[in-house]
Amino acid sequence: MFFSFDGIDGVGKSTQIGLFADSLRSAGHDVVCCRDPGSTQLGESLREILLANDDVPIAPSSEMLIYMAARAQLVNQIIRPALDAGKVVISDRYLLANIVYQGYAGGLDVESVRQVGEFATGGLQPSLTFLLDMSVEAAAKRIDRTLDRMESRGPEYLEQVREGFLAEAARRPDRIVVINASRDIGAIQKDITAAAEQSGFLKNAGC
Repeated sequence: MFFSFDGIDGVGKSTQIGLFADSLRSAGHDVVCCRDPGSTQLGESLREILLANDDVPIAPSSEMLIYMAARAQLVNQIIRPALDAGKVVISDRYLLANIVYQGYAGGLDVESVRQVGEFATGGLQPSLTFLLDMSVEAAAKRIDRTLDRMESRGPEYLEQVREGFLAEAARRPDRIVVINASRDIGAIQKDITAAAEQSGFLKNAGC
């Protein structure tokens, strides 16, 4: 089983990933958590280039391809071997993020980004993606650190990102579940677990 979490920064992905992983482990699953970009030596190096809020210019197409390179390494080095070993994989972001950030909000052709992503991942897609959703304004209030390159692009860009996420969720309701992230942590966790169980992927997990 392969799950991913996505949404604009500040929606609580890290918290919910931790809770979901704990519930799966309690149910007897061997769980591998990763982040995209990251979790490999190459991925972490590329992550620093992509998210550092510095003066190095990166064109939208270059930005997209760097993300894809990090993801290709993540799939080949961590995700696919874990799945082949019967483990559950939970990724903090995946291809959906590229489609939304560089496509819907960044001006690149969405279908072209999707096609490059298919090549980079070898067609590997999450069984289910949890899209944690809340307003850009509310999410921004939760961020108490220096903003990264993406976050620094301002609320108008992030509104386009949010709209892109919701558009993709409407396009694939069987694979992308929208979760209201503006509520308390426990309520969000319950909805995530229920969605995973209702999808059939965790019908025997008992979590």
